[in-house]
Amino acid sequence: MGQLIKPKVRTSRKRLPSYLRRTLGHPRMLHGMKKTLRRRGLHTVCESARCPNIGECFSMPTATFMILGDVCTRRCGFCSVEKRSTPLDVDADEPANIALTAKELGLGHVVITSPTRDDLPLGGAEQFASTITALKEAIPGVSVEVLTPDFMGDPASLRVVLEAGPDVFNHNVETVPRLYPEVRPQADYLRSLDILLRAKENGAFTKSGLMVGLGESGEEVRDVLADLLCVGCDVVTIGQYLQPTRYNLEVQEYVSPEAFKEYEEYGRRIGIPNVYSGPFVRSSYNAGALFRR
Repeated sequence: MGQLIKPKVRTSRKRLPSYLRRTLGHPRMLHGMKKTLRRRGLHTVCESARCPNIGECFSMPTATFMILGDVCTRRCGFCSVEKRSTPLDVDADEPANIALTAKELGLGHVVITSPTRDDLPLGGAEQFASTITALKEAIPGVSVEVLTPDFMGDPASLRVVLEAGPDVFNHNVETVPRLYPEVRPQADYLRSLDILLRAKENGAFTKSGLMVGLGESGEEVRDVLADLLCVGCDVVTIGQYLQPTRYNLEVQEYVSPEAFKEYEEYGRRIGIPNVYSGPFVRSSYNAGALFRR
C-alpha cells in the first residue's frame, strides 16, 4: 500500500439547515444493495464520497459505479475518497462484473466514474472504455454515462474513452477558478474546460457540474456557467457542498433554495440547454431521468 495522504483536520461545522436533512432510506434495500456490490468486489462513489443521496438511490436501486478502485492519487479538499500515493491494482474482471451487476439490477442507464489515477498509463482511460463496451454488450439498449477525471489533459486518454461510445461524457469543473488552489490543488480550471471542449468537438453529449457553498460569489458562479456555455456543455448540475468528514474543507455557506433557482434560471437564460440546480443535486443524481429528458 502507498503512503496515506492525511489532510489537515477541520473541526468546526456550521449548523445544518432543516432543508438539508435527509432520511437514510430503507435499511433492507440499503443492505441488499451493498451485499450485491460486495459480492463482486465493486465500489461506488455513493459510498466512497459519502453522498447524501445514497439512501434514495440504493433503495431504487441504482448506483454510480467507481472503477479503478476506491483510492485516489490526488488530494482534493472537498472529497472523502481515500488518498494514497500508490492506489490499488487494476481489476481486469471489473468491467464484466459491473455489466453483470447492472443487468441484475435492471439498470437502463449506468453511470461510471473513477478516482483520479495519475499513476496509470492513460490515466485509466482503457478501463473506462472496457466498461462501456462490457455494458453495451451485456444490456441491449443501455445508455452509459461516464464521469471522468481530467487525465492530465492527455488527448490520447480522452480519445480512448470517446471511441468506446459513451452516451454522455461528464467532467466536473467542481468550483470556481479562484478556489482551485484549495479545493482542487492538482487540477486546472482551463484544462477541465479544454477537456469538455474537445469532447464536444468530437461529437459527445457533454455534461459538467459544480458545488456551491465553498466561499464563491454569485458572480463567480455565473462566470463559470458562461464558460461552460462557451465550451458547448449540454447539461450543467449545481449542488450544495456538504463537508463529508472532519478532514475535508468546511462549508462556508448553506446556499438558499432561492439562490439555486436563480442559478438555474440564469444558466438556461444564457443558452445552456439543461441546467439542474438545487441543494441535493449531484452530478449523477437522477442521471437516467435527466438523460431521457
